Amino acid sequence: MIKVLFVCMGNICRSPTAEGVVRQMLCQKGLADKVEVDSAGTHGYHVGEAPDQRTQRAAASRRYDLSDMRARKVAAQDLDYFDMILAMDHSNLSVLQRICPPEKHDRLALFMSYSKNFDDDEVPDPYYGLGHGFDLVLDMVEDAANGLIESIERRLLDEAAVTADAARQGQHTS
Repeated sequence: MIKVLFVCMGNICRSPTAEGVVRQMLCQKGLADKVEVDSAGTHGYHVGEAPDQRTQRAAASRRYDLSDMRARKVAAQDLDYFDMILAMDHSNLSVLQRICPPEKHDRLALFMSYSKNFDDDEVPDPYYGLGHGFDLVLDMVEDAANGLIESIERRLLDEAAVTADAARQGQHTS
């Protein structure tokens, strides 16, 4: 099981969008039992709240349901539990780097590093902008989600190959 955490500031716009998009794509590819996804915020402004209504409307227009999600703040145990902790921007990545033990920094990255069609390395925060920002976030998240899932699929294939090799080695030694 590969565990992925998406992180933005308040966990009501960008990171729940990423969680919902990736969760649905994983289901469509039959990988939901191999990859766990969650989201959190670096700040506790909205703990317990549902995603922003504009976020939910934009997501619903593309058939993503975020209504059951609730905002939460990144917890210390998340830094141990999740294999990949993907920040939506440099500011949130910096917060994660400050609170994460140095030996776990290899788990931290920018989500947009998986993008193939956008040059941006950050997903812009649509919270204070106009409604079209939420659609742009979805465009960016869908693109990066595809790249992330391709990377996860390669990792799962590599792990399966290592397991198969180990099993064959075990058969030859008995």
